[in-house]
Amino acid sequence: MSASSSRQSITLAQYLVAALETYDVDTVFGIPGVHTVELYRALDGSALRHVTPRNEQGAGFLADGYARASGKVAACFVITGPGMTNIATPMGQALADSVPMLVISSVNPVGRMGSGDGWLHEMPDQRGLAEQLSAFSHTILDPAELPQVLARAFAVFRSRRPAPVHIEIPVDMFARAMPDAVLPVSAAPIPAAPAATSADLTALATAVAAAERPVILAGGGAVNAAEDLRSLAERLDAPVVMTMNGRGILPDDHPLALPCSPALEPVREMVETADLVLALGTEMGPAEFDFYDRGPMTLQGRLIRVDIDAQQMMRGPQADPAILAECAATLQSLPDLAPKQCDGAGRAARCRDAVRAGTSPLHASCQAMLTQLREALPDAVIVGDSAQPVYAGMLHFGVNQPRSWFCSATGFGTLGYAVSAATGAWLSTGKPVVAVIGDGGIQFNLGEIATAREIGCPLIILLWNNNGYLEIKRYMESRDIPPVGVDIFTPDFQTLAKGFDSEAVMLDKPEDLRAAVQAAAGRDRPTLIELDEARYCEALA
Repeated sequence: MSASSSRQSITLAQYLVAALETYDVDTVFGIPGVHTVELYRALDGSALRHVTPRNEQGAGFLADGYARASGKVAACFVITGPGMTNIATPMGQALADSVPMLVISSVNPVGRMGSGDGWLHEMPDQRGLAEQLSAFSHTILDPAELPQVLARAFAVFRSRRPAPVHIEIPVDMFARAMPDAVLPVSAAPIPAAPAATSADLTALATAVAAAERPVILAGGGAVNAAEDLRSLAERLDAPVVMTMNGRGILPDDHPLALPCSPALEPVREMVETADLVLALGTEMGPAEFDFYDRGPMTLQGRLIRVDIDAQQMMRGPQADPAILAECAATLQSLPDLAPKQCDGAGRAARCRDAVRAGTSPLHASCQAMLTQLREALPDAVIVGDSAQPVYAGMLHFGVNQPRSWFCSATGFGTLGYAVSAATGAWLSTGKPVVAVIGDGGIQFNLGEIATAREIGCPLIILLWNNNGYLEIKRYMESRDIPPVGVDIFTPDFQTLAKGFDSEAVMLDKPEDLRAAVQAAAGRDRPTLIELDEARYCEALA
């Protein structure tokens, strides 16, 4: 069903599929079930690509990686009950990291919904669960509601801080005819994102012109403003501290680039002593800015924030002014600024040197490995799980373009993310993709290798094996806690990868990594490259 549908009778399911096309959605992730089969009847003959994960958690992580790497929205079709609870974790990760995701679920019919009678897949309040993990959750009780609810969803994705949206549809409503009043199928005009006022722009231009030690904080909300932000930083001669979701806004070799955690002491000191801090598209949240629980920054200079989320700007340090606007449009609207000399490159270099000097040997080894990856595959999207190399990269690691390095260790901090998210990134960009994951994390969603194999994704899985939950074990031991539950059985990942009809490599020499990943990028199936932490770090020492 296309956007040019005539006023012939169509079902709600057919309308939904056609409407997704009008909103430029091209991919759906989902596992068919008896509660969603009418959606699959509607998919037949549509332009939407359908990908089947092995778990609805995989569907959510696929959609997350798809959006982060490209900025495009994908939809997820999930069944009532367990489908919804399985995708809840990816929704939590997407909500924490401001990732758009459209989750369409079925729900039991009115009269059975939340009845407590024990119908198949029944939950007491499925929508109540989804409301905790989304911008909003809506139950369709009349087919005529659907166009407006979809318009609300895409307004969230395009006009404000992105987040998941959940729409649940009673099983018996998918096959109902849509009323003539909502035909033909079309996308609603979406309002523009908030824009800076002329007073905002004047105040911003005046403040940056007067600054002598400016610093820019660039977050995920600024990734679409990379070119303009770079121009601004060069004119102000201001170091740019890039949060995890802002990495690549300045390329790693730029003299003003600081791809470093703002929680690190040298970075905190530089930001705190700046006379102007310009925070662009960053929530300045404690998960990243106060990772070591040292308390909020004490800023000596003026703070100006530009963000699309009014509520978020009222959390954390208070700005003057707090400019409610989209970053790219704001920077494009600034008047020309005279170039300044503020020792920006010197300040950035001293800060980078201090960060490197304080890096542990383990993290230095991990950062060296990530650097090898970046140099071997310059255009790759590197996706991290909650694993030791990823923690090291969060502290200090730069890439050369936005949307090419992200992970699940921020925000919600889930495990089992990287394999699916990297596969989603490949689907949306076609670029080489690398999933950096630990032996514990990969066992959360090991079956998703089959999804990558099925679609011919040349996924590179860089498996950091330390034979258990070693990070947690070290944490417990440092606090004199008996390390119970962390020494888990470690399977033979080489054999498992081959069982998924994928390639498997055991990497013993760090110098062999470049050739291994370059060979893997040219295949039509996943490649698991396994590194033993102890041997790898010893070889690098």
